[in-house]
Amino acid sequence: MKAKPKVIKYVEWLNADVMHEASRRWLSELRFIKDEQQFFENLIKSYTLQLIESPHFANSKKLIKILSTLKKKNKVLIETVKTHENELLILVDGIDQLKEEEAYKNKHRVLIIEMNKYFKDYKDLKKYLFETIERIMKNEKQKRLLQ
Repeated sequence: MKAKPKVIKYVEWLNADVMHEASRRWLSELRFIKDEQQFFENLIKSYTLQLIESPHFANSKKLIKILSTLKKKNKVLIETVKTHENELLILVDGIDQLKEEEAYKNKHRVLIIEMNKYFKDYKDLKKYLFETIERIMKNEKQKRLLQ
């Protein structure tokens, strides 16, 4: 008879200060990413002609789609984190609301996972964008050297 593998769930006790600090950090990072995404859009616009050339077109299309998706997700996450931050009052109001407090903590745990996934996806996008632009710049430099 085989033993079933145990699923260990690590649950860290989160107090209001830790959750507040995490929410503030997320909000700061999301706002920075919002500005960075605007920079990326401008960068893409400045390399539009090169990006639509046949060797880069498929990558460019994929890149723009991912950027657009992450930009929309960023807006949603900013609003979600703001709301989550405002709901922190449940924990610090001094009134025992065990169900609401537990629901808030569970929501925070879900947000931790969601934010980590978003930051990872965004980091992957940045890497992909810079690799694409780097290839274009190298091709442009080679074309100029050959002329």
